[in-house]
Amino acid sequence: MSDINLVQAVDLSALLHKTEDEKAKQLPKPMGYKILCAIPEQEEKFEGSELVKSSETIRYDELLTTVLFVVDLGSDCYKDATKFPTGPWCKKGDFILVRPNAGTRLIIHGREFRIINDDSVEAVVEDPRGIKRAS
Repeated sequence: MSDINLVQAVDLSALLHKTEDEKAKQLPKPMGYKILCAIPEQEEKFEGSELVKSSETIRYDELLTTVLFVVDLGSDCYKDATKFPTGPWCKKGDFILVRPNAGTRLIIHGREFRIINDDSVEAVVEDPRGIKRAS
């Protein structure tokens, strides 16, 4: 079982208390065929009182994560009917699977995001908590 906390994974509440002008400046608007995604946060894992996953290990897992949360889509996402004949592969609010290290990494107020191409989406998952990257 993965250590992703779904509530924390999509909790963007730190940005909710800002004015509309402040929020607009915080999260980038993906352009063209790009998708803005949040990295689901993981929790430290304990067995009894012993730490099983250190913060360094958790950071490494987040860096190479294959699970992302779709925050926003650019205006040209999935518009190419030749490339996407069945329509969009994902929508805002979906958990998606991508390859490790996919996209452009950026950190906003300590929270990591990625901007990926629309064709980088490998799958959509309803509940990502049981998914781990194979080593």
